[in-house]
Parts: sequence; structure tokens; C-alpha cells
Amino acid sequence: MKLYNFILNAKNYFKKSFAYLRFSHIAYFFFPLSYFLYYLSLEKCFEGIFRCGQNIYWIHKKIFQVLLSSIIAAILFEFMLLKLITRKHLIHFFIFLYYSYLYSHGQEFYDHGLFNLLGYIIIVITTLIFIFPFKILIYLIKNKKKALIFIYLSTLIVLFFFYINLINSYLNCKDWSKGLNNTYIENDIKKFGCQIKFPKFCPYKFGTYILDLSKINNVKCGQDSNGKKKIMKFSNSTYINKNTTRFGFPLTNKNPMCLKRPNKKRNIKIYVSNNLIDMDRKDILNKEKENIPEIIADFSKNEFGELKIDVNYNDTLSKERKNLEKNSKPYSDNILILYFDSISRNNGLRQLKKTLKFIEKFMPYTGYSNKLFPKEKYHSFQFLKYHSFKLHTRANYPKMFYGHNMEVNMTRITKHLKKNGYITAFSIDMCNLDSCYLPHDMSEEEISDHEYLICDPHSKSISYMMKRCLYDKINIAHQLEYGKQFWKKYKNNRKYLLIVSNDGHEGTLEVIKYDDEYSYKFLNDLFNQNLLKDSTVMIMSDHGCPIPSIYYITDFFRYEENLPMLYILCYDKKNLTYDEQYKFLYQNQQKLITAYDIYNTIGHLIFWDSYKKIKNKENSKADTPKTKFGTSIFDEIDSKRTPSIYEGMRTNICI
Repeated sequence: MKLYNFILNAKNYFKKSFAYLRFSHIAYFFFPLSYFLYYLSLEKCFEGIFRCGQNIYWIHKKIFQVLLSSIIAAILFEFMLLKLITRKHLIHFFIFLYYSYLYSHGQEFYDHGLFNLLGYIIIVITTLIFIFPFKILIYLIKNKKKALIFIYLSTLIVLFFFYINLINSYLNCKDWSKGLNNTYIENDIKKFGCQIKFPKFCPYKFGTYILDLSKINNVKCGQDSNGKKKIMKFSNSTYINKNTTRFGFPLTNKNPMCLKRPNKKRNIKIYVSNNLIDMDRKDILNKEKENIPEIIADFSKNEFGELKIDVNYNDTLSKERKNLEKNSKPYSDNILILYFDSISRNNGLRQLKKTLKFIEKFMPYTGYSNKLFPKEKYHSFQFLKYHSFKLHTRANYPKMFYGHNMEVNMTRITKHLKKNGYITAFSIDMCNLDSCYLPHDMSEEEISDHEYLICDPHSKSISYMMKRCLYDKINIAHQLEYGKQFWKKYKNNRKYLLIVSNDGHEGTLEVIKYDDEYSYKFLNDLFNQNLLKDSTVMIMSDHGCPIPSIYYITDFFRYEENLPMLYILCYDKKNLTYDEQYKFLYQNQQKLITAYDIYNTIGHLIFWDSYKKIKNKENSKADTPKTKFGTSIFDEIDSKRTPSIYEGMRTNICI
């Protein structure tokens, strides 16, 4: 009898409950469940299901996004049942959700995952405001929902200021074509074949106020407390133990395995982590006399650790290269390249202000002199129509440093530099032998003499939307310190230094600003110490930022993607100011420049007068520092050149 009464009461309870159940309540259960299955989808996890389960920091951000979606969906169902909105509004919202999740394919704020949090919140709020009809406000007033009215009106106020900022950005878009030294992009069709299309809408000034996540989150370097535990976790090195406090990172360019293209069996990250050296064990260091680590993570003083850099000067190498200098008479004994990945010309002007001010002061203003240093031999140039091929590095980088597309038997420019007496160095803020995966194994001649790859597990991956710290400084600070030591220790040798920063490879366009102070100080110190004499400095990128961003809602982003930055500072020891090549440099600032031209320019700097005698073979396997697809910027470039002559180059920006 008791059991019967219990069942009857339970039946009446559920019947009563379902009588009051609205369809919208199902959303509280249905949406979290459906999106939880979405989390488990391998499609959205680059490293498989195991990695997804491990990254709790990513998961809780995704849960927040899903819960917010569910609550909003439930509210919209309620409004639809109250006939305050129609199914059409609901469909629009679900279409937005679909695309936001479709484009959210990364962990946290990196790996192209903008929609994971900030961008998602901003866009969903804006979307809701657009689909909420005015009669909802009337309904809320009649029902005296003061809290909801306050929220709704506050949102409208925020939206009002949002559009005020957008209008302000629109009015200032006229400066988009401006360069350094009060110059502008010239579009005279009689002079130039490449006419640049200008955007009508420039929202970046608004974004600057809200997208600097490093400032919003008060990110400071030196806060990672994992210390040596993180290094020990990733390492299986037999040269370290639990008592190790100073970890030496192996020289990546001294191991034969590192000459091979990375794959599952030959992974540079695994090699580095499994060959760490205890810098306090003399027995190991004595065996590795020729391979003493240049980079040391030191935890002997505190748990946070510090990075110590000591570039190994090689006297034997210095003498060998000195003997090779007779092979050529270059324009520049030293070539320095600061390569900022994913930086448009305009974003470089906005965020690298001090660095480009340093370049600007050497620009010509009348005749063959410059304003601040009329008696100096330093001259700098900007290339306003430098155009990318495609919106990813592996399409542009090979053309710059190999002279061709990604082909099996290419030769890196490093080989030609070494043959002509240059000592070479390379640094990149990621654990990869090259800044793109090239489908070939490199010869020993192509590997740099000194190499610093940031393989420390404390370093954040690229596309991270806040400044990337390594112990007490950001990544590029360590790279530039490495570069400065290399430059000074080989000051009597010809040398070539390439430093690659990926801080621009993220969607907010704000992180790169934190590199500015360091790159400016680096260049200024070298100049003040007279270490830029007989040097050519190139500050450049490969394409504008293509990472999904709030700026994707406008066509503005497309203009920035295709026009990266390129600046050159020359020490004019060949007296170009009295030669026609100065005129070519000056005129080429307004002509279409490509990655092929950069390759030929480096070759020209190496060989100079004998460069014109080098045969320009069509065979991509030819061992030559000249490609038929490009022209050195020290030579006359065809003023009628347009992107249409290059296979695969986008033509929608430069017409």
C-alpha cells in the first residue's frame, strides 16, 4: 500500500511539474550537453582527446562560453513564447552560434582561437542587441523589471559609445596611407602599375582600448612559479637529475638529427628536452667542450629562475671565415634582419613607434642628405607597396631566404653567406629549426653557425594574445641579448644575423607593442657603439596578421593582411648617394616589392659588383643567390609591375 501511494504521489508530482514546464527550460539541459559533446570532438583539438582532457584551463573557459550560450538561448525561447520576438530572431542567433564555434578551433587565446572567450563575448552581446526588438523594452517597462531595464539601457549606452569610436576611427582612416617622414602611398597610374586600394573603415583605434589583454590582465614577467618542475616534467635527459639547478640547452645546430626536417621521429622539441645538461657537472662539460650550451635556465637563486646567455666565440671559425672574405667584395660586411611575423605595414607604424622612429631619422629629405645626420653615410628607406603572396609564412618565407617556392632541393641563402666569409646566427621564439616547415633536409652549409631556438617549456606558443614571458623578460628580450652578444663577439668579422619574432602572430594586434622598447634599444645601442658601421639593417615581415579577430567583421583587415612592412637602413660605404642606385632605392619605395626581391637583395649585398655576372638560371635547384622571379631593390624595378604577373599572388589589394 505504501509503495502504491509513493508511485501515485510521484506520478502526480511529475504530471504537475510537466504542466508548468516551458519548452525553453529544456535549453538549460540540452545546450550544455550538446556543446559538451562538441568539446570532446577531436576536430577541435590539435593534439587529440588526451590533450583536451589535460588542458583544464582551456576547458573551464569553454564551459563558461557554453553556459552563456545556453542561458541566452533559454531567455530567447521565453521571449519567443511571449511573442516578443519571432523564430526569425532565434534562427539568426543560432546562425551566429554556429559560425562562432566553427571558427573557434584552438585552445585558450592561441592557436587561432579568438572566439573562445573575449571575441565571443563582445560579438554575442552586439548580436543580441541587434536582434532584440524595441517592444521588449516596452514589455519590461510595463512589468517594472527595473534590473533588466537598467541592464538593457546600460548596454545601449555602451553600444552608443562603441559607434562613436567607430565613427572616430572612420574619420581617421585618411592617415592609413601615410608612411614615415610625412610620405604617403602614391597611386599615380601614369607612374606606377600597382595602385593600392585604401580601406574605407579603420576600426583599430577602437580595438586598442579594449584588446590589450596584457594590460587588462596586468601580465608581468617573472610570475611563473612552476620553476624547474616544468623542465623536469618534459625531460628524459640522462644528464640531469632532481638536484640539478642549472639546465643547459643543447646546441640545436651541432647534432646531425637537427639537419633533418622535423617529423614524428625527428622532433626538435624532444631532442632539446632529452639532451639538457647539468651545468654544475664538470665531467659532462669536459666531454662536451665543443658543444657547451649557450642558453642556461638557472634556478639556483629562486624558484622562478632566470635565463643566462653566453654566446660561444669560436676563434677557429673566425679565422676560417676571414680567409674566405677574399671571395667577394660585398656592399655590407654585416647584414642584420629583424623579422616580425604577421605584422602589416600599418600595424608596424602603430605599434613599433620607437623602433621606426629610429629608422625615420636616417631618411632623406632633400637631395642626398638626411635631416638629422647630413654628414653621415646612413640612409634608410621604406617600401610602401611591399606585398605578400599568401597569408601564411610557409608561402612567403621560402621565397625570401631560398628564392623559390617550397621545393625539394632548394638552397638557403646562409650557404652563400658562409662561402663569402660571413659568420651566421639565427634566433626564433619557437622550437622549430625554421620559421616554416620546408620539405627537405638541410645541408650542414645551410645551418647557421650560432642558433638560439626558444625551446624552454615555460614559453607560450605563438598566437597567444598576451605578451609571452620567459622568466623575467619577454621572449624577444632574450633573443636580442643573444643577437647583441653575437654581434659584439664577432665585431671584426663579416656577419649575418636573423632574429624572428612571432609576437605579432595573434588576433588583437596589440602584443607586438611590447617588443618595441627592446628592438629600439637594441638598434640604438649598436648605433651608439658604432657597431652598425658597414651594415645593412632590414626590419620586415612576411604578411599582415591573418589570425581570426574582431576586425574580421570589416573589410579593413583584408587590406592589412596583404601589405606587410619592409624598411632598410644602409651604411653607404659604396657612396650610392653619388650613383644611380640611390635613385633606384628612392624610386622603389613606391613600387611593388615581393619576397623574391628580398632574396635577390641579400644576394646583391653579398656579391655587389659581381652580382650582375651571376647567371639567373631557371632551374629551381640551381645553386645561385639570384632568382629570375625577383629584382634587387638596389636595381631598377619595373614601375608597371603588378601582382598579376606572379602565380598565386592576391590581386585584390594592389590592382
